[in-house]
Amino acid sequence: MTEMGDAHRALEQNFVTHASWIPARIASARVHDEPSYLLVDSGLATDTFNLVCRALLDAGSARDQIARAAGHFVEVGRSFSWWVGPLDEPADLGAHLTAAGLVAAESEAAMALRIEDLAPRAAPEELRVLRVQTPAQLGDFARVVAANWDPPDSDVLRFYDGAVSVLDPAAPIRLYIGYVEDKAVATSELCLGGGVAGLYGVATLREHRRKGYGDALTRAPLLDAQREGCRLAVLQASDDGIKVYRRMGFRVVGSYTEYKARRDEVG
Repeated sequence: MTEMGDAHRALEQNFVTHASWIPARIASARVHDEPSYLLVDSGLATDTFNLVCRALLDAGSARDQIARAAGHFVEVGRSFSWWVGPLDEPADLGAHLTAAGLVAAESEAAMALRIEDLAPRAAPEELRVLRVQTPAQLGDFARVVAANWDPPDSDVLRFYDGAVSVLDPAAPIRLYIGYVEDKAVATSELCLGGGVAGLYGVATLREHRRKGYGDALTRAPLLDAQREGCRLAVLQASDDGIKVYRRMGFRVVGSYTEYKARRDEVG
């Protein structure tokens, strides 16, 4: 994949799979995959799982289309975020979102790596990395991810409680968990979509950070994807994460901006 447009398209398709595959298999969630945008309503209060992305809006009617998408979340009384990527239209979509009452919360670098170029590094001996295959492991995964918030986000626990579809060996979403002495300490998600391996949700419990666990939970899924014939890895990184992933061989190929809104902020 040499053309930047092809790389961006793969990134977009992978993100769509990541955002929508599990919710599409939860009875209380709704996924609206329209030509104009993808809307995911998890049925939960958190904007972690409620979002709009892959927007292809006509400049002349962008205001009305944004109001329609935002109006869904106003109607159901849930907060959401709108992710703007390299291929989204119109080019000034961010300005339209701001005018609609959304706020640019953060930007993340889109990064890519040929998996064969992944710099080698052994995992810590005490860490056991597994693909989540049982409900008990899924619960452990959820608790580690929920601990990213203080206090832990109960909506994260509810979301993964309904995410049993990922236990299917053929699922494109694969969850990974790291154990130290039978305690779950780190997680990651591998998403196979758009012909690439997308990495999401790399998290380590605060008291277990700076021990190489996050690095190991990054490498294990990508090496599994490579064994299945996947050649390119993609991810989104914060400013702090860029340095870490660059050392592993990733390079910046674009950016994503997350716009946030609560129902009382959208007009």
